[in-house]
Amino acid sequence: MEQLCAPLSGEADSQLLDEMSKFASYLRCDPDYSFQVVAYVGGRIVLDAWGGPHFDSDALSVPYSVSKNIIGVSIALLVQRGELDLDERVALYWPEFGQAGKKAITVRQLLSHQAGLPDATPRLTWEELLDYHRAADRLAKERPLWHPGSAFGYHGITIGNLASELVFRVSGRTLHDFYEQEIRATVGADFYLGLPDALATRRVDVLPMIPPLAQIPERKGSALGSWLMAPRDSVDMNLGNDPRSWRFGHPAASATGSARGIALLMAAAVTGIGGAQPLLSRDTVEVVAQQQVRGYDEVLDQHDRAHGVVFQKPSAQLAWGGPRSFGHDGAFGAIACADPDSGLAFAYTVARGPWPGGADPRAIRLAGVIGKKSW
Repeated sequence: MEQLCAPLSGEADSQLLDEMSKFASYLRCDPDYSFQVVAYVGGRIVLDAWGGPHFDSDALSVPYSVSKNIIGVSIALLVQRGELDLDERVALYWPEFGQAGKKAITVRQLLSHQAGLPDATPRLTWEELLDYHRAADRLAKERPLWHPGSAFGYHGITIGNLASELVFRVSGRTLHDFYEQEIRATVGADFYLGLPDALATRRVDVLPMIPPLAQIPERKGSALGSWLMAPRDSVDMNLGNDPRSWRFGHPAASATGSARGIALLMAAAVTGIGGAQPLLSRDTVEVVAQQQVRGYDEVLDQHDRAHGVVFQKPSAQLAWGGPRSFGHDGAFGAIACADPDSGLAFAYTVARGPWPGGADPRAIRLAGVIGKKSW
């Protein structure tokens, strides 16, 4: 590993020095740009870099939907242990879920955004969503917005509540406790569902994106998407910065971590680190990373979206690796991904993501480059 020079900090494998020079130029061009990036290949760290005024090496932030990688790894571990069958009906594990035309929904459908439950009517409140069971109880009574399996649409928040209740019914523990006890504490990942009070001084706010025009353009989309994107309470929740959010740690949207911690989770799960056995077998990884849906997303009104079991799959916007790669981006620019074929585990956090949101193209490009090198 080579020491990086100002304005960058950290270390990089010599094969990545040219790539990191690009990030040095980004910092020079934009004094406000702040990021962390970490990559492992085959369980060996090849990049640990950061820069900008808002982040140091230990900064913690909410990476929004990058949090869903926690759900994915937790579900995968239950599948591997034989405690959860993706092709079984959800109602077998969670009987109340079988109401209102949901009796036949499988775990596989539920966890790949096919169940038609991106919200409830009337809409779920943040008080309900930031709770271990209340939102799930309401969703169990809800009739799906589309016939399950006929379409898919991003369950951006509710997949966290649905998956958490499923984990509770299978394991007897909340997803928060299962992840902490079985995964996070085991590998020592600096990535938390509910930030401990002792670490709160390391937390850094997520900064608002800056549109390229003086006025923010009007959002356009499907009727369903417009309904879901509207504020759900009289004052909408700032998931990245509101203490109610990061102290609870919503599994779909407000875990708190560093790029080091997120990349370590992905590497420990998929390749193992430093010769240690990975948490997940190759077969388990292939099962949960297998594409379940691709095409038009009913919620986001986008035509090239793809999901495995919880995880996102590569697309034109998420060209982070090969066909078996998987991961998840966040609304404000962060990403985490893994590719079992190249051995890559990658994470990137950013203080102020680029407009209009979603994965930062600079990070997507870097992940793709690292995965293609001969290590």
